[in-house]
Amino acid sequence: MTAMTAMTLLLLSSKTLAVPVNSLPTEALVPGGVAVLATGTQAAAAEFRDERVLLAEYQGAQYAIVGIPLDARPGSHEVALKAADGSTTALSFSITDKQYVEQRLTITNERQVNPNTEDMVRINRESAEMNQAFASWDDTLVPVMQMRAPTEGPRSSSFGLRRFFNDQPRAPHSGMDIAAPEGTPIYAPAPGVIRATGNYFFNGNTIILDHGHGLITLYCHMNTIDVTPGTRVEAGAQIGRVGQTGRVTGPHLHWSINLNNVRVDPALFIFE
Repeated sequence: MTAMTAMTLLLLSSKTLAVPVNSLPTEALVPGGVAVLATGTQAAAAEFRDERVLLAEYQGAQYAIVGIPLDARPGSHEVALKAADGSTTALSFSITDKQYVEQRLTITNERQVNPNTEDMVRINRESAEMNQAFASWDDTLVPVMQMRAPTEGPRSSSFGLRRFFNDQPRAPHSGMDIAAPEGTPIYAPAPGVIRATGNYFFNGNTIILDHGHGLITLYCHMNTIDVTPGTRVEAGAQIGRVGQTGRVTGPHLHWSINLNNVRVDPALFIFE
């Protein structure tokens, strides 16, 4: 029995078909966006690209809340809905193209652009550690899908920017950068459990915060980390302070949101 099959059987045996929520994120059917899809049924589980999808119960209806990868192609896509009897149906939705703007940055530490062999050993180890945290699925937590920004300040770099470091192309920007003076407090935007903390090569001082059902947030380049793994925090609790650790050009907070193991635009979860 594969891990996916075992997970599916466990899901289908559960009496809880969807997690009750008080809000939904803003829908954006573009790469890096979020699909908010009424299932029209009571599915026991859902999957997209072999990843488990958050099923939410909102105002008497069930929704699949699907994170759309930045590399998703425009056109028709399907979410697999699994019923309690094991049958599967396809829920279709369409993605439209979005062209994100280009950003060019100058990094003075050349190793932060072209890591050496020793650096790569560290980077690969840290990536595995973070990926394990991002794969968390906690049924005991109720996700909050309308959040306040975790710190105050102007958004210095938006999600999805096509980035060049020292004129070399790199992966698109997978979060929101909020510029703020070093030492500015950072607050949990929603309740959750701290899954990982560490000082990572690119991300600097980092926190990964699990909000349940595959909704996970990331905080990078911090000055201080004020929480430890396994700690449960409430919305508004201070988790650290803004810094300029890791690969940066100045003090700021990099904030990412993961949904079904996909980075999506944090702006879709912010309410003012």
